[in-house]
Amino acid sequence: MAEMDKLELCGLEVVCVIGDRPEERCREQRLTVDVALSLDLSAVSRSDALSDTVDYAALAAAIREELRRARCRMIESAASRVARVCLTDPRVAAARVRVEKPGVIPGMRGAAVEIVRRRAEGCL
Repeated sequence: MAEMDKLELCGLEVVCVIGDRPEERCREQRLTVDVALSLDLSAVSRSDALSDTVDYAALAAAIREELRRARCRMIESAASRVARVCLTDPRVAAARVRVEKPGVIPGMRGAAVEIVRRRAEGCL
């Protein structure tokens, strides 16, 4: 696949139920989500119109809603759900998603996972 333009959401904070331990299932925790979308940005570069690109404010809201609703046990599952949300826009060819769960283990900043999903892989 040829190199494509990128649109990134950096450091999106999401508060949701995440974790497998019983004490994690009854409280919300903070995740940090980074998303890099691969898509052609030439139309918006010419038009300067929101309708020609991904509305990142709407995407951020959709990601937050999906993770709050999902109540995932694993950050891997959370990342996969975020990628599916990103790929609902037909202009997005691929989504690189990084989900970090800070403070999960004392003495460690956090645990994170990064995945890439491409439209061609049929991941919808």
